[in-house]
Amino acid sequence: MKSANKNMPIAVTDSGIGGLSTLLQLCKLMPNENYIYFGDSRNNPYGTKSTEDVRKIVFDNTEKLMSMGAKALVVACNTATGAAVRALRNTYPDFTVVGIEPAIKPAALDKISPTVAVMATPLTLLQDNFLNLAHKYADGATVIPVPCLGLADMIERGDTHSPEITRYLEELFSAYDLDKIDSVVLGCTHYALIEDAIRATVGKRIKIFDGSFGVAKETKRRLELKALLCESDHTGTVKLLSIPTDDACDCLPALLQSGECERAVDPHGLILQVFYRKRLCAPDHFDSECQRLPEPLQKQQNAPGTA
Repeated sequence: MKSANKNMPIAVTDSGIGGLSTLLQLCKLMPNENYIYFGDSRNNPYGTKSTEDVRKIVFDNTEKLMSMGAKALVVACNTATGAAVRALRNTYPDFTVVGIEPAIKPAALDKISPTVAVMATPLTLLQDNFLNLAHKYADGATVIPVPCLGLADMIERGDTHSPEITRYLEELFSAYDLDKIDSVVLGCTHYALIEDAIRATVGKRIKIFDGSFGVAKETKRRLELKALLCESDHTGTVKLLSIPTDDACDCLPALLQSGECERAVDPHGLILQVFYRKRLCAPDHFDSECQRLPEPLQKQQNAPGTA
């Protein structure tokens, strides 16, 4: 591995489009950085695989991204973080690796003795990351695991506004007394893409927490410690990588169309297109240099950010 320098990109990886919610926070906090986003749609979903299989997948993807010159890696997937981040740091001690974990801490500290429901994949809820966090805050909060089998896969297919998502969430939360729940933690980055649907299901009183902004702050902190923050005055670019599948949705795989390919675009415009649940524009909607969105879509950059 060659030595990192300030101008090298930050790599972000997830099992598909979910990590775009984390990438959005990174771009908002560090807009001058360059990013590589790898959406591993071919291996989606991670949450139903074994820990060993997920670890191997993450290592393979990490080695590819390192070979492309990444100065740091953000694992924007709770399942992948629990399966592989510690092993990655042990294997590559000089490489900056940042993982994500369910935002149990801010939810548990939000009020006295809260009841916190944690939505996550079945594998995430079995991993030490979740179990240790739940135990750590058990004295001050009641933490309820809410396994969401198949939900990330539905979101990956582009079902972010479908009646199926609504029915899924209604059936999911029908097993819980919402009057006794104070907050919901989004323990999978895919779930941020359906936050509106979750809000409609649980009601306005219940607070929703996700860990993406915390990951962005931690990434900046670690890069500052190593003097690796980019010093450019210009807005950086985002390079999207994906290996589409046969049932690719209208999101990242469809944007990239076919094969293993890439496209550099204005980060805020592109990611807001995904984050606000709008259909991504096809490649011919971008200008020839793929650095800036056409005028009608640039207006999306003024949309409000997330909490």
